[in-house]
Amino acid sequence: MQFYLAVLNEKVRLDDENPSMGIVLCKSKDKTIVEYALKDSDKPIGVDTYRMVSTLPKELKGQLPNPEQIAKLLENMG
Repeated sequence: MQFYLAVLNEKVRLDDENPSMGIVLCKSKDKTIVEYALKDSDKPIGVDTYRMVSTLPKELKGQLPNPEQIAKLLENMG
């Protein structure tokens, strides 16, 4: 995570933007493992659990790109 945040801050972040923050999503969260894994980190990193759902919540419909839009965005990056 430190590597990705460092590259993002140096190569992508604009001068008027705040430093990047890492987010680690885990199927389960073990406080001891997280505490020691991030103990020496000097960058802001959030850790949380996730759950899978089969349908998109109503409040998110129309706010996220569909799979075709994501594929097109990825094509344009390369």
